[in-house]
Amino acid sequence: MSDNRFIKKMITSFKQDQGVLEYYHKYGWKTFARDLVHDLVGSFLFAMGVVYFADHAPFVPGGVTGMAMIIHHFTEENLPGLGIGAIINCINIPVALCCFLLLGRVFFFKSVKSLIISSIFIDYLVPHLGFYPQAADNPLLTALFGGALYGIGLALIYIPGSSTGGSDFIIMSIRKLRPHLSIGTISILVDGSVILLGGLVFKGDGSYNIDAVLYGILFTFVSTTMIDKLMYGSGSRRMLQVVSDKAQDISKGIMEEINRGATLLDVKGAYTGQTHQMLMVVCSKVEITHARRIINSVDPKAIVLLSTVDEAYGKGFLDPDSN
Repeated sequence: MSDNRFIKKMITSFKQDQGVLEYYHKYGWKTFARDLVHDLVGSFLFAMGVVYFADHAPFVPGGVTGMAMIIHHFTEENLPGLGIGAIINCINIPVALCCFLLLGRVFFFKSVKSLIISSIFIDYLVPHLGFYPQAADNPLLTALFGGALYGIGLALIYIPGSSTGGSDFIIMSIRKLRPHLSIGTISILVDGSVILLGGLVFKGDGSYNIDAVLYGILFTFVSTTMIDKLMYGSGSRRMLQVVSDKAQDISKGIMEEINRGATLLDVKGAYTGQTHQMLMVVCSKVEITHARRIINSVDPKAIVLLSTVDEAYGKGFLDPDSN
């Protein structure tokens, strides 16, 4: 009975979901052009990471790309016309259809568009460049630089709200069904299982190839780090929360010297029961040192909490429509 309710809820949510034409009419066709540029540049770098690094090295990255490379490893001789991009599509199409109702029309359209473009780059365009034929002889460099290109490419595709399908579809669908589950944990399980399988495929001397696993982990670590840095690092800010009886004077100094806005909140100490003011201000990494000097000069006894904000939108920060 609960399953029927869930299916009805999912279908109702899909019917209320925004259509593709409606989305681009609302945000303008410049948004479509921007998305397309992201897809083209991102797919080129993503394909470089796959074709000239990962595919020529004795290890595989995680996710559907790694699974496609394993399949390609076994079918290359018998089916030479079946490229990695085509295999990725063969895996992704049924996954995408299964997740269609959950993920919505706009995300589905963007992802299929990115998937087709990236597959064309992987199978037909990038292989003819002859970029780095020595990849198999330098697995460490391949893991580092291949992972970087792979991650930068995926980040450029992810920024407009798209994906390359595969494990992204699965992870986001599970996340939508079970919001309390950690995306990081699901990703580790999906990617880790493929990387471990790569140790069996690239045996080398006939035994389990632990090097293939370690290089695959390094490749995946570098790529995910690049994705995080590009998607969140550029908009990263520092948030100061300052509890002080001189919060008004501190905020005045910050506004005058750093030209940053601030928010004052009334707070109450749990132990003393006394009322104080808390100042909240978000600034860049460069400005944080100056802000701390102002706080220390006005009230050396102030309680200061410093934390990292992944992104800050609005006046003085990122444009809400920039991503």
